[in-house]
Amino acid sequence: MGFRAGQKLSDKTEDLDGIIKSAILLLSLDEASASSLLRCMPQDVVQEITGTLAALEEVPNDLVEAVVEEFYDLQLANRYIREGGLEYACRLLQESLDPERAAHVIGQIEQQVQRSPFNFLQRVEGETLLAFIQDEHPQTIALIVSHLGHARASEILVGLPESKQIEVVRRVANMEQMNPDIVQEVEAGLEDRLSNMLASSSERVGGVQTVAEVLNLCDRSTEKKIMDGMEAGDPELVEDIRRLMFVFEDVLFVDDKGIQCVLREIDNSELALALKTGSDELKDKVFSNMSTRAAETIIEDMEYMGPVRLSDVESAQQRIVDVVRRLEDAGELIIAGRGGISEVVV
Repeated sequence: MGFRAGQKLSDKTEDLDGIIKSAILLLSLDEASASSLLRCMPQDVVQEITGTLAALEEVPNDLVEAVVEEFYDLQLANRYIREGGLEYACRLLQESLDPERAAHVIGQIEQQVQRSPFNFLQRVEGETLLAFIQDEHPQTIALIVSHLGHARASEILVGLPESKQIEVVRRVANMEQMNPDIVQEVEAGLEDRLSNMLASSSERVGGVQTVAEVLNLCDRSTEKKIMDGMEAGDPELVEDIRRLMFVFEDVLFVDDKGIQCVLREIDNSELALALKTGSDELKDKVFSNMSTRAAETIIEDMEYMGPVRLSDVESAQQRIVDVVRRLEDAGELIIAGRGGISEVVV
């Protein structure tokens, strides 16, 4: 049942449904902007919203401001999701909003992601997903690409044959509103076929990740002998293994003297970017190995940096990881848990 004239409005946005909040948002806009927004909505939703607009009487300014603020937060969250996914969006929201407000927005976007068509494909590994949809009709792939996040959609496009890439992009560009029943039917069919494919596939064993995890548990000298022995024959494989063996968060296990060596080779802007998604424990470790003033400068840089691309953060982190690995090979730092401590002679 819709909102009725004379019905009392709650003063809390969480008690209002989407139609009422949409109506209040439209009231806050000028006529041209409101009309433009309505043109983007399905006809049945427009009818509900306009009916609610007619029934609304006086709306408190505080409630209007709260609805507009919530709308802004959700748009910001959706932008973060497009840039780096749900986990990235949640981290940035927690950093930029007060805890209660961030928790409210995160709850809403998590529900939104769960409701999104083809969301089940977000959990499928890239290679498996590409193998699964390679032979689908370009229109089906275009439908999938249109509903997935930009990063995952790009991953799919890159993996398609060139002829199919062009056809899919053309169909995405020309795609407008789709019948929800058709979307649901296509989604259900894909989900069934994917479940059958995964159920009949063999269990994955071994691989680069397994090698990295095993070598991480070896002492440093054993790991170095194995990697040096492999490098002449397959340097690219060795590089892939090394990248998985030591990731940015593992800087936490570098000794203090080593952290100081690394910091001497990294400029402040790159360090601030790399620490953007670092854990509090890692940040404390880094800051404890620099002067108070230098730490304050990095923290200020991080605060004023604003939203950044996840790919830029990961590139900065990888450059620091490369410095750590080079210094470890040169014997200038020690990484706890890799046999280093037992090799130290005092």
